[in-house]
Amino acid sequence: MSPTSLPVSSAVPGLRRNMVTICAMTATIMQALDTTIANVALPYMQGSLSASQDQINWVLTSYICAAAIMTAPVGWIANRFGRKRIFIICSAGFTIASVMCGVAQNINQMVLFRLLQGVFGAALVPLSQAVMLDSYALHERAKAMAIWGMGVMMGPIMGPSLGAWLTETYSWHWVFFVNIPFGIVTVAGLMIFMDETNKNLDLRFDWFGFLALAIGIGSLQVALDRGEQLGWLGSNEIIGEFIVAAVGFYYFFAHSFTTPKPFIQFAIFKDRNFVSGCVFMAVMGLVLYSTMALSSPYLQNVIGYPIITAGLLLATRGSGTFVAMMLVGRLMKYIEARTLIIAGLSLTGFSLFYMTGWTDQTGVPEIVTVSIVQGFGFGLVFVPLSTVAFLTLPNHLRTDGTSMLTLMRNVASSIGISVVIAQLTEGGRRDYAILSEHITPFNHAMQMPNVRGLIDMSSDGGRALADAMVAIQAQIIAFSQDYQLVMFFILGSIPLAIMIGSTKVALRGQQAAAEHAVID
Repeated sequence: MSPTSLPVSSAVPGLRRNMVTICAMTATIMQALDTTIANVALPYMQGSLSASQDQINWVLTSYICAAAIMTAPVGWIANRFGRKRIFIICSAGFTIASVMCGVAQNINQMVLFRLLQGVFGAALVPLSQAVMLDSYALHERAKAMAIWGMGVMMGPIMGPSLGAWLTETYSWHWVFFVNIPFGIVTVAGLMIFMDETNKNLDLRFDWFGFLALAIGIGSLQVALDRGEQLGWLGSNEIIGEFIVAAVGFYYFFAHSFTTPKPFIQFAIFKDRNFVSGCVFMAVMGLVLYSTMALSSPYLQNVIGYPIITAGLLLATRGSGTFVAMMLVGRLMKYIEARTLIIAGLSLTGFSLFYMTGWTDQTGVPEIVTVSIVQGFGFGLVFVPLSTVAFLTLPNHLRTDGTSMLTLMRNVASSIGISVVIAQLTEGGRRDYAILSEHITPFNHAMQMPNVRGLIDMSSDGGRALADAMVAIQAQIIAFSQDYQLVMFFILGSIPLAIMIGSTKVALRGQQAAAEHAVID
């Protein structure tokens, strides 16, 4: 048995496997929720903790950076000390850190506790995915990834609406306390039902490689998170952070390619299907989080929905994802994974095309329909790519693979959010300036009696109304341009599906082999 493989009995259906599945799901949901649930509570925290705008943003930045840095060594830590032990420690640590965040008395305590939350939370998603992969035979893996994927996809989608409801109904403290029941169930279930993996006590930690990668990822995350506030390359801080990130990555790769035992096992990148999975996981991370970053402010600031209403409308995307994930596990027995991925990307691109035409008059039926279609597209992509990535990857590399996939998704999501928000801010300014040029007495439209009676440019009220109309139209155009940018990106990624090998034959062959083994 390989150092990271679970006993064969873990793949046998029964109470133990079902309980391990539930624990993996609760851990995934707990961590996935925390990536977005705290965002809507920031204004409430700012007043309660007496923090400035720059200080309160570190509540998000500290968590993101800590989680990104600590994702990379998850594979080594699990192989060295045992997956069960690390899973339990991280689940318990994440729950305790959540409670500490909820009772924080000042901004320094909050940032420190969020750092701890990120450190412990980094391992939850990759370990839960590795546990699910080991608990199901290959021919059942599509179903397993559909179940696991619901937690990964539903968490970020439901996070804003749940956070808004908890904050307005109770207080911001409850966006952290909500993790307590999930944490208790996860820790208790893992202790009782999960089998421990073998430990490889001979493994030595590559401190130089880890520190170089940590510096690179940490500096990049901080630059991406603070770039929009500080003006990107107009800020010496951001330039310095990009330089430090480049140096960190350079030393990491230079060291990794010349040392006999690198920090990350680059053998995982020799597997064509895993590389394909990494590429499309980055695509999904960028598209999922960037569209979330755009949709919520659009519904609130442009159309004018309250935060809870906007959250409920966005949650309809989750219903589309849920349906797709229920279907795709069975469809993979008959349809190639690459075909499903192409179909999902096409549906997502189609939904983004419709979103480029949204205005402040867009109605609820269209928003709900487009959101469901987009969620269905996400579901068609996520399960096949999670299955493909580990279809031919050796078992002893599985935990390293899950941590790398999570890292790719996190980095890509940060890049996507930073790019679309920067484009939105700059595009809004640019479009406002262009539209304002046409608000002059020489514009024939402004001289029409019905327009002149409503917008009297000689009065303060008329000028204020004209300014508000121009501002909202500039925002609509800027959002449309952002949706168009994401649409072109996702359509451009479709040809990359040719990298993916055939999965239907492999899955059927594995199922036949499993049935033959049972008969024997």
